[in-house]
Amino acid sequence: MSETTAPVGTTTPTSSLGSPATGRARGLRIALRTVQVLLALFYGVASALPKLIAHPSAVEAFDKIGWGSGAMYTIGALELAGAVALLIPVLQSVAALALGALMVGAFIVQLTAFDGQNAATPLILVVPLLLIAWVRRQHNTDLLGLLGRR
Repeated sequence: MSETTAPVGTTTPTSSLGSPATGRARGLRIALRTVQVLLALFYGVASALPKLIAHPSAVEAFDKIGWGSGAMYTIGALELAGAVALLIPVLQSVAALALGALMVGAFIVQLTAFDGQNAATPLILVVPLLLIAWVRRQHNTDLLGLLGRR
């Protein structure tokens, strides 16, 4: 029997990426999971933490926008929640979409309040977030199933 045929009655296992479970698919799953962990660390430590501890740079930025500390703490909490949810399989697609929406808002704020300074950063972050949301979209069905049981 050749490598390209399978015995009758057997199925080829598929990965969460929808392709046959090959070494390449496994590598892609690992790469995507690595990106998720790195994004979770970024949002949790580099982005949310300064807002939640009222670091002077965050306070200054939100004062310049005119939003004050309430918005700063709210956005910090949303980023932290998104960072944690990126690591929970059933929530990762929804978390990526929510963080992507925050990044669209951040892009608009960068353009309007900061004259486009650092406006590329939120756009760059949207790309892997949309990829995660798309690849992990099956988990949305799982989440709806869990919510429907209640």
